[in-house]
Amino acid sequence: MATAPLSVFIWGALMGGGEREGEPDAMDRAAPEELILLTREPDGIAHVTINRPKLLNSLTRPMIADLARAFKSLDADDSVRVVILSGSGRAFCAGVDLTSAEDVFKGDVKDPDSDAVLQMERCRKPIIGAIAGFAVTAGFEIALACDVVVAAKGAKFIDTHARFGIFPSWGLSQKLSRIIGPNRAREVSLSATPLTAEQAEKWGLVNHLVEESELLKKARAVAEAIIKNNQDLVLRYKSVINEGLKLDLGHALALEKARAHEYYNGMTKEQFKKMQEFIAGRSARRPAAKL
Repeated sequence: MATAPLSVFIWGALMGGGEREGEPDAMDRAAPEELILLTREPDGIAHVTINRPKLLNSLTRPMIADLARAFKSLDADDSVRVVILSGSGRAFCAGVDLTSAEDVFKGDVKDPDSDAVLQMERCRKPIIGAIAGFAVTAGFEIALACDVVVAAKGAKFIDTHARFGIFPSWGLSQKLSRIIGPNRAREVSLSATPLTAEQAEKWGLVNHLVEESELLKKARAVAEAIIKNNQDLVLRYKSVINEGLKLDLGHALALEKARAHEYYNGMTKEQFKKMQEFIAGRSARRPAAKL
């Protein structure tokens, strides 16, 4: 009889249940590529779903490689403008399936094309994470690789690296402190204490906190708001924000200035004229502001 991966037992122990899952269903025994679902809609929204719900969407190395390939393909697809990432069932992602820990942890730094978080970071399209249930360790790191995070009430982010002797390699040790502050990040990571979505919203990690039934609806609303804007500028804006975060403020401001000069120097007179006409048209349709 098949048993749940070690990540499920760890998750159960961490949450106090010690629960053991039953035999995986047909979906969990399916080929790895079926465990990462990718759909594209005509309006430019793509959906990536981690689809191993019976095992809390714990990740095997083939799943990680498939997730990486999904984001690489979406980056190259000009018809895709925004990506929504979610998990099936009661967890966003319970982390790495630790029954294959050595294969995953020793391999994730060797092949950039199979590194899911690296490919998410390289993806030029905005990524909206829709987080329900639990985002544990690697799942937490995947959530941190999203550009916007929408979370369901009751969701929890948990960093178990220190508890189980796993060294972070997908950015949690560096990204979390830059978002919620170093003192808070140290407590979350060194104590392995669950961070609730409610607290994460207060600390700036979560953009929107909603009922679970409204999670994908809210993620779509954010995606639709992004789609309404100039696609070229959206890609450029995401890039300058994310690249600037890696720099000190002085160099980040210089980066913005250089990118702005590059952008405007590349525009033709006709493009400037269309910009002015577009702005004038919007101003004429907009009601007068009231003080």
